Amino acid sequence: MSEITPELVRHLGVLARIQLNDDEVTRLTGQLDAIVDNIAKVSEVATPDVAATSHPIPLANVFRPDVVGETLTHEQVLQNAPDAADGRFRVTAILGEEQ
Repeated sequence: MSEITPELVRHLGVLARIQLNDDEVTRLTGQLDAIVDNIAKVSEVATPDVAATSHPIPLANVFRPDVVGETLTHEQVLQNAPDAADGRFRVTAILGEEQ
């Protein structure tokens, strides 16, 4: 049995700034208790001679050469833009600024 108590769950709720009612505290106490117990079971099985892994099969990055290809001119890029000014796309302000 783990040491997850309703008081600990309430404390975690305060730290996370989550308002929990009594039903939620009861439910989360059981859920967190089960999670901690399962982690403890896995820890019992883990041995020092077994390397920790994050994936069951080895991963390898596939890289390609970074070669500059054919690029568009400013005029080509902006020719279909709905609005452009000073060689740039012109867009509507989205950060609460007044128009």
